Amino acid sequence: MVVPRAPEQTQQDQDEEMLVPHQDAIEGLQKDVLEGPQPMEEFASAVENQIIPDTSTSRFTWYIENFSKRNVRKHYSDDFTVGGYKWRVLVFPRGNNVDYLSMYLDVADSNLMPPGWSRNAQFSLAVVNQLDSKASLRKEATHQFNSRESDWGFTSFMPLLDLYDSSKGYVVNDKCIIEAEVAVRKTLDFWNYDSKRMTGYVGLKNQGATCYMNSLLQTLYHIPYFRKAVYHMPTTENDTPSGNIPLALQSLFYKLQHSDNSVATKELTKSFGWDSYDSFMQHDVQELNRVLCEKLENKMKGTTVEGAIQKLFEGHHMNYIECINVESKSTRKESFYDLALDVKGCSDVYASFDKYVAVERLEGDNKYQSEEHGLQDAKKGMLFIDFPPVLQLQLKRFEYDFVRDTMLKINDRYEFPLQLDLDRDDGKYLSPDADRSVRNLYTLHSVLVHSGGVHGGHYYAFIRPKLSDQWYKFEDERVTKEDMKRALEEQYGGEEELPHTNPGLDTAPLRFTKHSNAYMLVYIRESDKDNIICDLDDEDISEHLKVRLRKEHEEKEYKKKEKAEAHMFTALKVARDFDIKEQIGRHMHFDLVDFDRVNSFRAPKNMSINEVKEELSKEFGIPVECQRFWVWAKRQNCTYRPSRPLTSQEETSTVSALQSMNLLELRDGLALA
Repeated sequence: MVVPRAPEQTQQDQDEEMLVPHQDAIEGLQKDVLEGPQPMEEFASAVENQIIPDTSTSRFTWYIENFSKRNVRKHYSDDFTVGGYKWRVLVFPRGNNVDYLSMYLDVADSNLMPPGWSRNAQFSLAVVNQLDSKASLRKEATHQFNSRESDWGFTSFMPLLDLYDSSKGYVVNDKCIIEAEVAVRKTLDFWNYDSKRMTGYVGLKNQGATCYMNSLLQTLYHIPYFRKAVYHMPTTENDTPSGNIPLALQSLFYKLQHSDNSVATKELTKSFGWDSYDSFMQHDVQELNRVLCEKLENKMKGTTVEGAIQKLFEGHHMNYIECINVESKSTRKESFYDLALDVKGCSDVYASFDKYVAVERLEGDNKYQSEEHGLQDAKKGMLFIDFPPVLQLQLKRFEYDFVRDTMLKINDRYEFPLQLDLDRDDGKYLSPDADRSVRNLYTLHSVLVHSGGVHGGHYYAFIRPKLSDQWYKFEDERVTKEDMKRALEEQYGGEEELPHTNPGLDTAPLRFTKHSNAYMLVYIRESDKDNIICDLDDEDISEHLKVRLRKEHEEKEYKKKEKAEAHMFTALKVARDFDIKEQIGRHMHFDLVDFDRVNSFRAPKNMSINEVKEELSKEFGIPVECQRFWVWAKRQNCTYRPSRPLTSQEETSTVSALQSMNLLELRDGLALA
């Protein structure tokens, strides 16, 4: 019989891991992924810091002479101070492995900072156009700087061809002018923050770039009618969450409801068919919402909750074309689960709805071709037949700029009310067929926010779970209490004016575009809120789900305990005569025994070898007197062979003592067996 020393298991349970992209992996991603602040997303976790309002701001201008002649890969500016901290700008004149100017804001004294340091900054970097200042190129970002990410910025700031084209004005007389505007915000330590204890709610773990999904899932979870419908979807104990979206969502919701810590989303993303790379890519929230609801809707067919998705989110509008000079009108009824509202050119939600139902005149060269009357002047438009109980409004914060041939984020100020009245002005949004007895007065339930630019950013949500005055901010793993001003007014977008703390000769106030703004709103109709914000009880959750998750919890607690006690145990792998006979001639293996194919058990390190024999006798039925432990010798070809049996004195020693002896003997080419 052989009992070699086995390495202890140290890998953390996958459900407890939070994936973070490695720098080498980031360099291998496609160029379009690298165009935003790098990495693509600000990762939020329970150990980061909460921003509080106190702010210090400053502007720094860097004149770089002989720009094209600088024979260096990267170039640092002089240090400048903002908020008591030293900063500098880092540029790659020939690009950081791309054909673009690469530019970052860097913490100048990061190597001198104490462990655990962090600072939050909202900043912009610009290349000044020396021929036309209005054509200067500026990009903005916000980042929590720390020892792991001490610089942040833009790998693909602008094409090198444009930069070095003297006719375009960015490099003139071989001089380049770079501006940095930095606002440093004070932070509050969150190392010991407990979301469940402070708010009663828990967050969702970020897999790398899944904060957009987390904000949507928290919003759906806090619509109790939706959660109840998901719980009532038929699943069985034989289903696996990673291959079944309803079960994965049931499991996720149950854990959000009962867990004391943040919840992993790996099972759900696996049920989507995503691999690890997909989890590091930001997807479209509107598309994810529609696909998820569509899949759930299909799974609900033929069950007790069939039609639940439509009942919550489906509304209808009527598209019409009406001739002006003759009696002719064509209509088409369509359904919607969400509405995409214009932000550009609209001051608020009502202005967007006005634009949505605006009448278009078809005349001149654009006349309407009527089947009965030929070309006719006509009116074209859309009116709503009915609105759903839960109204989801997608705000069009991103649009394509045909002049610049690129996508842009619209950070314009855009207001939205706490109560939304869609019956205003005598029901001007409603079609003649609409049921006027239904009062379309809505109250705001959720505000989903995007912070960042078109190429990357961070997502989180402000939610009123009970439609009370208390708002909560759900930001990945962290949940905090917030007031209404923070949830509404501060998410309108627009510009923020910050005074200089060290103005020098420039006394003009700094104006920052607020890059954090609402991109999705969820309203609940007042007359339906009691049905939608309903109570859930234990009977709404299937018994097999409770049993499954109870077992998962017990296994997780056991692994946690096992890990905590790992230093007290060692893993022993046992090869018997039977194992050797079974392996020889049957498996391709270059050693006498393949220990990956034998039995293993945990033994306390303070257990003697004689006591180990007693345990093995109980486990395998081999009498103690028939057991013999051997020291094995490691040969030059890295295989092992029995060298000598343990002495009687050695067998009275503990496992730990023999491990120590084994480590000493390894120097002489021996191994414990």
